[in-house]
Amino acid sequence: MIVKDPNAIPDKWGKRPSDRTVGELLRGGVIILDKPSGPTSHQATAWVRDALKVEKVGHGGTLDPYVSGVLPVTLGKATRLTDIVLSSDKEYICLMRLHGDRPEKRIREVMAEFVGKIYQLPPVRSSIKRQLRIRTIKELEVLDISGRDVLFRMACDAGTYARTLCIDVGDVLGCGANMVELRRTRSGRMTEDRAATLHDIKDAYVFWQQNGREDWLRSMILPMEVLVEPLPKIVVKATAVDAICHGADLNISGIHMLDEDIRKNALVAMMTARGELIAIGRMAMSSSKIMATSQGKAVDTERVFMDEGHYPRMWRYSTDLEELEEEPEFLC
Repeated sequence: MIVKDPNAIPDKWGKRPSDRTVGELLRGGVIILDKPSGPTSHQATAWVRDALKVEKVGHGGTLDPYVSGVLPVTLGKATRLTDIVLSSDKEYICLMRLHGDRPEKRIREVMAEFVGKIYQLPPVRSSIKRQLRIRTIKELEVLDISGRDVLFRMACDAGTYARTLCIDVGDVLGCGANMVELRRTRSGRMTEDRAATLHDIKDAYVFWQQNGREDWLRSMILPMEVLVEPLPKIVVKATAVDAICHGADLNISGIHMLDEDIRKNALVAMMTARGELIAIGRMAMSSSKIMATSQGKAVDTERVFMDEGHYPRMWRYSTDLEELEEEPEFLC
């Protein structure tokens, strides 16, 4: 990160995400669920809600009922970050079955042709509008070929359909093909090695409630900050944090550090020096322009996640009390 103001006062308030209590994590966290084959994503998410006794849950990236694997489940205020999870890239392990015999060399050659930008038409059974779309397959690795069965790994954009890919590969091979089994192994930076089963989540919650043993449950609930890892970030001065919590936009004078090469209009995460998510917003100017000037609005605040009063109030209104009730202005 590049430093905008090296003289910002030390951040001695707040709490690092890793220091939050289990109760705080339940009010704003994410669980990497290992969804089993059978239930819908909505059903699996509802079971997590009931197991953890939370009111508000959401999931990022719907899996078909008979698809298993990584399903990020957001809790509490973290549900407002679900759209960021939906747009993250994904990784799958897929078993494809050919409808005719083909040489292994030819199968590998054809599958290599699908790496890069491809056109896809969503399946008939999909819940979105069926129109031709462009998606990028970053990696397509053939893991094993046994007769007509082909096991492969695919890293791709969000919204890429493995079922459609199998059909298209079969068409190019001239024998037809279909998807037999699919498992999602990664969503963004959330991987299956951190995933928890529904049974584990339920048992861990009971151990915490009845025996006060929180380590197991704590290991499953990640702070909501993991959801904004793909976003560029701005570290806000402690003196400006509470103003943003009240809905203020971020001025240049409130910036301590920021990532390089952030473009204007890019979505950005505003963070404290302790790594806490304050809000997300839209860049009003590029990072290079921010470094070149000392005044002006840097970020338009869109969604606030930190509670008011979490940091002390160190800002003032620019209007008198009578005008305050109508249209307040914040100085950061």
